Amino acid sequence: MLKRLLIISLLFGLAGCSAKKIDPMEFAGQFKDQFKTQIKGDGIKLFVYKAKLATASDRNIDDAMPHQQRINRRKQDARSYQREMQQREDFLEVWKQQVQIGLDKTIAMTGYCQQGYIELSRYIEYERGEIRGECNEGATEDDIKKFAR
Repeated sequence: MLKRLLIISLLFGLAGCSAKKIDPMEFAGQFKDQFKTQIKGDGIKLFVYKAKLATASDRNIDDAMPHQQRINRRKQDARSYQREMQQREDFLEVWKQQVQIGLDKTIAMTGYCQQGYIELSRYIEYERGEIRGECNEGATEDDIKKFAR
């Protein structure tokens, strides 16, 4: 009886560890982003926001070689592989949120789309993302001075 109780307790403990959610704040300082603007001749304001998770070398961290990771993956059992895939899915969901947060903050800081924007395309995958959009308002003289290149 005591043995069963111990096993059940361990299983719940392990389940709790594997169910740890990823906090968007874990991305702080771990990704690079880029915001490009374009103002067309008729005053249409376009933008491209790109975000990329910084590589281990970008962050001065030693990282296992991809080849070694593949070898290690082959040694995994099916259950740990499923757990890894679930973690990747969870990571991707939080990454999508982080890319959107990054775009929203960038637009707020630059003042580029003051009346919002229409999303033209969105491409987000593991470790990188890109959102293209068009501002709801046309370009003013100040916008042209500040953002036209």
